[in-house]
Amino acid sequence: MKRLLIWMFSGLLCCMACGKGDAAPDVPGPGGPGPGAEGPKPPATVADCKKCIVLAEQLQSRVAIADVDSKQIFWEWKPEQSNIKTQHLAWFTNTSDAKPVYDGKYLLVTASGGGVALVRISDKKTVFYAYAGGNTHSAELLPDGNIVSASSTGNFMTVFRVDTTKAAEETYSKNFPLSFGHNVVWDHKNQVLWSAADHQLLTFTYNFNCTDPILTQKDVIEIPGKDAHDLFPVYGKNALWLTNTTNVYTYSLDTKKLEQANVLQVNIKSVSSADGLPTILIRPKTSWWTDEVIDEKGNTVFYQSGLKIYKARWYVKNTFSYPAGDGMKQCK
Repeated sequence: MKRLLIWMFSGLLCCMACGKGDAAPDVPGPGGPGPGAEGPKPPATVADCKKCIVLAEQLQSRVAIADVDSKQIFWEWKPEQSNIKTQHLAWFTNTSDAKPVYDGKYLLVTASGGGVALVRISDKKTVFYAYAGGNTHSAELLPDGNIVSASSTGNFMTVFRVDTTKAAEETYSKNFPLSFGHNVVWDHKNQVLWSAADHQLLTFTYNFNCTDPILTQKDVIEIPGKDAHDLFPVYGKNALWLTNTTNVYTYSLDTKKLEQANVLQVNIKSVSSADGLPTILIRPKTSWWTDEVIDEKGNTVFYQSGLKIYKARWYVKNTFSYPAGDGMKQCK
């Protein structure tokens, strides 16, 4: 009996050892780190971002900020969770653009529903918003604190007098013609507003008059193709990215030359660059959306299945348009 018990106990130990040896190793799978492993965590705050992307995301009509290293969205602004009035929520259907402004502490947001908003990142408060209408595609800060937006339906720009004490319905605004209005970029060095309007690259001067703001067309530069879509500063250079249905270009303000960029071409909705980071592109997979941000060669930079991303911008400071340390202003 004693020998039988010893034999059974030895067999049990052997089985336990064999079971342990046959178990699958604890390794990461295709979805991320395996059990017990911890992947990178997103930054504690947006201000701590090193590799973050601002997304105009239309599945939920929101602005989202994604951290590339952790592959997570860790900040979002939704109009229905903000101080936007209920009767104005439709203005912010289908977020069309979001730009970091005022030293990276705010986002300038537009939506196809016609809304324009200035959002403080730290507490997600909408400090100013108004209605442009006409399928608003993008907006820009003017040096005195006013805002200009571009709308494609109706072909116009709208200049808003930014006064945070006024209700949205009471905001002063004025429209100016702009063919195929999809983009506006302020040029701090030359003190002009740029816009790629269908097949022309235009500049406008601004009168810096708070009570009667006026934009006046100045230069007209013919560009190849049609339906110019995105216009955005090339990071660290005196140049602009420009996209249309067939090409991606850079326009050098120093040489006055438009050149095809060394990136993927055809139907690029947005392009953004940063120091030491890949140039990122949005190329739709379905209609005008994608769930993936890619680099200039088509490699995935950020992906989350099911998203409807319309544009993507690196979260970096834009010194082409705004002076360093620029704080929020209101036109007085």
